[in-house]
Amino acid sequence: MKITSYNVNSINPYNKQPKNVKSTDSKSTFADKIEISTTAKEMSVSSTYSTERAEKVKKLKEEIQSGEYKVDARKVAEDMLKYYRY
Repeated sequence: MKITSYNVNSINPYNKQPKNVKSTDSKSTFADKIEISTTAKEMSVSSTYSTERAEKVKKLKEEIQSGEYKVDARKVAEDMLKYYRY
């Protein structure tokens, strides 16, 4: 089979398209930017809550290890009822 190109330009049409080349000298470079909300800033600050909680956990661990920790069954039951009722 022989293919001939009758009435077709033999020039590559893609060569005629303009090339979009960005110069490396342009001063319009973009940089990433991050903004932290005030709420996030407040959360990142060490609060007294974390230190109080750490002290409470330490106290509970000591009571459990020494055998002095007692569970108030009535309080646990009341809290469970409150949780599941509401």
